[in-house]
Amino acid sequence: MSDQLSIFESMVKPTNVPLAEKIRPQTIEEIIGQQKLLAKGTLLHSMISNDNYNSFILWGPPGTGKTTIARIIQGNTQGRFVSFSAVLSGIKEVKAVMQEAQYTLKEQNKSTILFIDEIHRFNKAQQDAFLPYIESGAVILIGATTENPSFEIIPALLSRCGVFVLEQLCDEDIHQIIHRGIDKLEKKLEFTPQSINFLAMQSSGDGRKALNNLQNIADNFPKEAKINLETVSQILTKKAMFYDKDREEHYNVISALHKSLRGSDPQAGLYWLARMLEAGEDPMYIVRRLVRFATEDIGLADPNAVVQAIAIKDTCKFLGMPEANTALAQLVVYLATAPKSNSSYFAYKKAAVDARNSSHLGVPLHIRNAPTKLMEDLNYNKGYQYDHDSENNYIYQDYFPHLMGEQKYYEPSKFGFEKDIKKRLDWWKNLRTKQEQEKK
Repeated sequence: MSDQLSIFESMVKPTNVPLAEKIRPQTIEEIIGQQKLLAKGTLLHSMISNDNYNSFILWGPPGTGKTTIARIIQGNTQGRFVSFSAVLSGIKEVKAVMQEAQYTLKEQNKSTILFIDEIHRFNKAQQDAFLPYIESGAVILIGATTENPSFEIIPALLSRCGVFVLEQLCDEDIHQIIHRGIDKLEKKLEFTPQSINFLAMQSSGDGRKALNNLQNIADNFPKEAKINLETVSQILTKKAMFYDKDREEHYNVISALHKSLRGSDPQAGLYWLARMLEAGEDPMYIVRRLVRFATEDIGLADPNAVVQAIAIKDTCKFLGMPEANTALAQLVVYLATAPKSNSSYFAYKKAAVDARNSSHLGVPLHIRNAPTKLMEDLNYNKGYQYDHDSENNYIYQDYFPHLMGEQKYYEPSKFGFEKDIKKRLDWWKNLRTKQEQEKK
């Protein structure tokens, strides 16, 4: 490890080390919030444990552990490790290291692990420079990025790299990090639970930001102090809004948003949305509730509502906060002004009751598939009529269990697209009546 070169090291060890640096995990077991990625038996855990790497990209929001993982690899590998920041270094410097890596491979039969932080900052032509060195085995590339690799990494490079996705840290993760930071402070500071909750909310899932805020607060106090919510909000110049994500007010506000949209009031909807976002609510929680609203309260009155909701969900994941606020505002206005129907919602509830009470009834033989000779002999699929062979591509058949009889669950409303659905159902009903009369 003596021939390692890194942006993580400097000639002089500073004494004024930031808190985030002081408590940076030294082993993968100490990393908080990435259990799925780093659990024993996972590919990344095996790479680190066995010191045997293939090229890969670490993709995740700020403060989730990308650089920490790279440092742990640096500290544990027996190979040559070189790191750069695409913000601070140019491709010319990186090329020089890659040429040196090619020489090292020829002379020592040893690959060089090359870590590039913010790799998306290199343009596509610059990224091309990595390809021959990865192909030859001279370089094992580890890239870190906050941007979607599908858009920011050239396909040729991406095809040679695995992608490991780091998840945004949840409130519980941030709380653990904050408590770890408090324990490391060289002061006896006592934080109230409300102040820690507020710190976690202000971090937006960024562990580094949470620790930087914690240090800013600690720097404003002597050796001993008790710190409350009001003090923290003053120092961070952030208003401590009356909103607790873990208690009743959380559910009260999301209920207010839901009911405002159901009542077709975009103005109130925007207000309650802003109340949550400005207080630090997770945008993914909000968008999950809005996807549910699109299916429960709009449904087929406007089938595009759920399409919009899913699109905004992807937008929130891609942009993150605060940029995603306008996307959520757009969705709130769309859902509030869309025609409303709960027909699908109640149709399923009625069907679910029958399903629970009649699960012992078998599927009618004529609508069972018969992929084998035995199943044919048992009359599977016997008598089934293929609709596309019939006039109007429709022929009436009974699709319910015989002992149950036909049921009616879904009744379209008179709003939006469901008016067209009702026309279709009425048309099929008339065809059925006509076919039944022709059989008599």
